[in-house]
Amino acid sequence: MSLDLSLYDKVLENRVRLQIMSILVANEHYDFNSLKELLEVTDGNLASNLKSLEKEGYITVEKSFVDRKPNTKYQKTAKGQKAFENHLLALENLIKQQYK
Repeated sequence: MSLDLSLYDKVLENRVRLQIMSILVANEHYDFNSLKELLEVTDGNLASNLKSLEKEGYITVEKSFVDRKPNTKYQKTAKGQKAFENHLLALENLIKQQYK
């Protein structure tokens, strides 16, 4: 029997992008500095992975100022939520296939 990986998402195979989506699926939104601290990544690494998710339409970006300091918040989109769920399902199916 062949393995169906049609739900597997290449965008989410990156560890940092998968972690970002996990956080955003579990929370309404998250800001840049909190993501950076939680994931223990550099500014550049986080920014490039967030840009990839934004480009795919998986997240939205909201920039504002809080006490005169820039604040950037990220939120998942419906498309991002669905892609994340499908990716997890593909991974679950892959694991189940190994134990048949």
